Amino acid sequence: MIRIENIKKSYGSVDNRQQVLKGIDLTVNDGEFVVILGASGSGKSTLMNIVSGLERPDEGKIYYDDREITALNDKQLTFFRRDEVGFVFQQYYLLPDMTVDKNVRMGADLAKNKDYRNIIEAIGLKEKLHKYPRQLSGGEQQRVAVARALAKLPKVLFMDEPTGALDEQTGRQLLDYVLNLKKESGFTLIMVTHNANIAETAETIVKLNSGAIVEVCKNESPKGAYEIGW
Repeated sequence: MIRIENIKKSYGSVDNRQQVLKGIDLTVNDGEFVVILGASGSGKSTLMNIVSGLERPDEGKIYYDDREITALNDKQLTFFRRDEVGFVFQQYYLLPDMTVDKNVRMGADLAKNKDYRNIIEAIGLKEKLHKYPRQLSGGEQQRVAVARALAKLPKVLFMDEPTGALDEQTGRQLLDYVLNLKKESGFTLIMVTHNANIAETAETIVKLNSGAIVEVCKNESPKGAYEIGW
């Protein structure tokens, strides 16, 4: 379980300080799929970065079960990110001189996961194993990024606008892969998006506006990737 308590974050100089998060409280259960929904500038990516340990809040606490990650020093926080969480961003961040196999293996090696090729197969890239990023489509590169994140066997997977740069067909396909892998593996999934249709696939929808949670909705009947509008 993840507990987020009174998280506040500001950026800028002393004379021009902008408060991005204004006291966020939220609980995420193990194995839950949560979508953080909001317009550009609402603070959703900042919230994801703080909850995942990529950034530190100005105020507030974050607990993973009974462990307060906001109390960790930089070295401890690095180990936490390595061992506990995975990341997928809108940009793929693949190493251009490494094949699909080697890019994914980078994540797998962190968890000493020797079965990482099962993930490559599950995400539909078995035939692309020895291709380089420049030889792949945008959707295929994003799937490699997903496979790399999952190969480290994270307890929590964070995804920031993972379909934002993809066309509808490719975006649906990627979302379908992730949802199926989540069912099989049982990891917690936290996704940031501005696409309200994608939120229909989640169990919990958190609506953010101007740095504050304005609504938390429970979805009793999450839809599949091919059942939603786009």
